[in-house]
Amino acid sequence: MDMLISVVSTVFWGLVTISVLIFIHEGGHFLAARACGIRVTEFFLGMPCRFNLHTTLRRSGTKIGVTPILLGGYAAICGMDDLDIPSTPDVLASIHRHGTVTVEELALELGIDAEDVQEACIQLMGWGSIAPVFADDDRKRDKYEADTFAALPRDAAGNTVYDGRAFDAAHATEEGEAWEPPMGQDAFFEHERSRTYAGVGFLKRAFMLVAGIAVNVVFGFLLLMSVYSIIGFDVPVDVNRIGSVVEGSPADAAGLESGDVVISVNGEQTDSWTALVTALQAAGDTDPGATISLDVERDGSQHTVEIAPDEEGLIGINVPYENFTLNPVDSFFVSADYIYQTVSGVISLLVPTQTMEVLSSSTSIVGISVMSAQAAASGPAIYLTFAALISLSVGLMNLLPIPPLDGGKLVIEVVQAITRRKVPLRIRSILSYVGVALFMALFVYMLQQDITRFF
Repeated sequence: MDMLISVVSTVFWGLVTISVLIFIHEGGHFLAARACGIRVTEFFLGMPCRFNLHTTLRRSGTKIGVTPILLGGYAAICGMDDLDIPSTPDVLASIHRHGTVTVEELALELGIDAEDVQEACIQLMGWGSIAPVFADDDRKRDKYEADTFAALPRDAAGNTVYDGRAFDAAHATEEGEAWEPPMGQDAFFEHERSRTYAGVGFLKRAFMLVAGIAVNVVFGFLLLMSVYSIIGFDVPVDVNRIGSVVEGSPADAAGLESGDVVISVNGEQTDSWTALVTALQAAGDTDPGATISLDVERDGSQHTVEIAPDEEGLIGINVPYENFTLNPVDSFFVSADYIYQTVSGVISLLVPTQTMEVLSSSTSIVGISVMSAQAAASGPAIYLTFAALISLSVGLMNLLPIPPLDGGKLVIEVVQAITRRKVPLRIRSILSYVGVALFMALFVYMLQQDITRFF
């Protein structure tokens, strides 16, 4: 039973820690996208799943909620794929002319292969431009399996609910109602594309990519400052007072209690914890296994206690701790130092002579889960400090120039901005596959370390 409880605790705290921090990371992307006027259709704690609990934000139309697959989080920012599908402008205009139409009808009307129409419809769904249509008894189908599509509600300017305050809901059409764009087909297509990640310039794209990293770093920094300035942290105190007594130890059997003051050990005065430990070690070295005499003061009265150390020469007492808090200025600099150390560690990963050294001290999600449970058991201050450090790591690790990390995507955006040419989808896909393969290899390597380290 104890083993089962331990496993459940480890899994629970691991999922909570990682999922919340990734959700916060995705929250940075979400907020940046909305600030740039980019549509975001979904923002969830957990991985994509058709079964979920959510509500729809009135201001942006974004579905926000939680899924049962608590392995992170995601923000569905429209147009991240940046695909060039020639039939998309025609399909977009035709769907809005009809209001509701099937893929087969679109293919016949436009003289396009049905597969190309389906591909264009999927892209337009990703842009927040159209909606899939299902029969009442077929609601559980995946949206990508839809064969009928409808125009979203539109106001006179062509805005949808995903466009936030710009959307005039009081004078908009209903979903599935025909709507004729007043600006012409090509202009309508560009209007829709301009509300996606793919349709904005370099600076906005870079801002959206960096926002997730920045939110993790800021969150971790503020969390550390809160721990040091508000919650406080326990520091060992060098006094001759017993902090705690180990249950079932010789000290426990002799009747020692937390708060007892040890005046002397075998007649040798002890006015600090350092002196107390030194005297106990000296007594053990002089006559191993012999009974040790402690003069103890409790509630103003003194008495002598005889204790026989255990096989390891220990009596089972622990150093006392006191809670300290830092002023905001000191807390700021201590927290900033953690950021510096994290940045240094990430940079060291890119230095060939230091890479293996850094990896040997790193841990996988399994190790993070184990340490999360251990930190949670140690109290709020320890757990929040640990969560803050993981948040810093999640954010700064995403700066690595390796797709599909944000840093890798940022490098691609920089290359495109300098060359004024799009990096071909094939090249981007290959880089992403290589990056995923690299991270899988690192995961296996660190998992082996964690198994040796924790099990």
